[in-house]
Amino acid sequence: MHDLVQDLIAAGASAWEDRPALAHKGARLSYGALNAAVAAVAAGLLDLGLGRGERVAVYLEKRVETVAGFFGAAAAGGVFVPVNPLLRPPQVGYILRDCAVRVLVTSPQRARGLADELAACPDLRCVVVTGPLPENLAPKELAPVVARALSWEEMLAAAGPAAPHRVIDTDMAAIMYTSGSTGSPKGVVLSHRNLVAGARSVSGYLENNPDDRILSVLPLSFDAGLSQLTTGFCAGAEVILLDYLLPRDVARTCAREKITGLTCVPPLWVQLAEQDWPNDAAASLRYFANTGGHMPKPVLERLRAIFPQARPYLMYGLTEAFRSTYLDPGEAERRPGSIGKAIPNAEILVVREDGTPCDPGEHGELVHRGALVAMGYWNDPARTAERFRPAPGRESGLPLDEMAVWSGDIVYKDEEGFLYFVGRRDEMIKSSGYRISPSEVEDVFYKSGLVSEAAALGVPHPRLGQGIVVVASPADGGTLDTEALLDACRQKLPRFMVPELIAARDALPHGPNGKIDRARLKQDFMDTFADIPLETRHG
Repeated sequence: MHDLVQDLIAAGASAWEDRPALAHKGARLSYGALNAAVAAVAAGLLDLGLGRGERVAVYLEKRVETVAGFFGAAAAGGVFVPVNPLLRPPQVGYILRDCAVRVLVTSPQRARGLADELAACPDLRCVVVTGPLPENLAPKELAPVVARALSWEEMLAAAGPAAPHRVIDTDMAAIMYTSGSTGSPKGVVLSHRNLVAGARSVSGYLENNPDDRILSVLPLSFDAGLSQLTTGFCAGAEVILLDYLLPRDVARTCAREKITGLTCVPPLWVQLAEQDWPNDAAASLRYFANTGGHMPKPVLERLRAIFPQARPYLMYGLTEAFRSTYLDPGEAERRPGSIGKAIPNAEILVVREDGTPCDPGEHGELVHRGALVAMGYWNDPARTAERFRPAPGRESGLPLDEMAVWSGDIVYKDEEGFLYFVGRRDEMIKSSGYRISPSEVEDVFYKSGLVSEAAALGVPHPRLGQGIVVVASPADGGTLDTEALLDACRQKLPRFMVPELIAARDALPHGPNGKIDRARLKQDFMDTFADIPLETRHG
């Protein structure tokens, strides 16, 4: 019985000790070896003084240490915090401070780039580097408060036997950061129960089994990316880690590794549909799945032609509930555009503002209830209260409220209960599978000193879901220096947050409340990317 997230690996070691569990760049770990690695990391973290529920941030690309760091922190009784390797030092520093990270696991190169940020992290006590400490990176240069800086090997070698902290399934296991509508990222707190229930549910409807070979191409800091690990380990499958440079790398890896399961976001599927797939890849793939946005119908048709034996799973999810719905492969042709029905062990409601259920065809807010509902946003009761609210329609005699996630997504259901996505209540941008706060992008513009006003908008884009357009007025009535602004964005923001277009306006429109009229601006740019064909390769 796996109640805690690390039990997914331990159970695999008990049932399939010698079966492969994890692969990276040709190296393979069996379930027994991976379980031993997780135990060693847990012992090392306990030796460093990690307390019960304290946070361990892992800021690495995909590699064995990343996975062992996640599950080792949980096995010690701590909480792992996956940090997107695409984030820049200021964004990493914000996460480390926001959830009071005690131990940071990172690479020598990343640690060097973080030196200034770490000096402003008063709760940080140890930095573990996956390799020798750089000569110019002594502990005192990392941060005045850091008690130790050591290599991964030193942490493992110094650890002795230690009993982990007592943890139950309702305790915290992970904090995953997602952009917030007010600018600062939100730390979604996930319990062991959330992660394990999600693994069981998703692996169940995907029919994962020990013969599956799942290719991990999504970031492990993304809820669907982490789900690749948990669902794979739940079923005793092998997970192959891949940080790809080009889409053809994915196709070649699928052929070489005989991949049976592949999950991507729509922008990547668009590129993969253009590739010349080896016959071996098409022969081995049992299913392919989409998440993070709408799959264009022409792309789905191409993929079905490329993988005639594979079953397509179209999914919808939000970090606050991990996964929410999927469309049964048998319905893909009959219900184009549908996000399906609730995953096992979840209920999805469509409600009006007063919480009463919507009629078929009526637009309402998607509300998710069940075991996958997260614990809230870390250290943010105000935003937690906005999104996590009592589930509608509960029996009046129950004295304690059940919390559900009110997603902010507008959907409707048809007469047979199949759901269709309409849009979002807030101004979040959904691009390349990421939810992006407009104010995070705008902040770079304002800090540049080159603009008087700026508004970041998400408008339809055939490859990205939404493309980011920033409309700005120049400072002091001059000429807007778009090249300098783009350069600032490239330096300060991850690639997926860099605008596709910067448009100059002498002044931005405002509504009666004095705020920038984003709806009016957005209408002006709705067709900006309409002429970009799906076949165009994204550079």
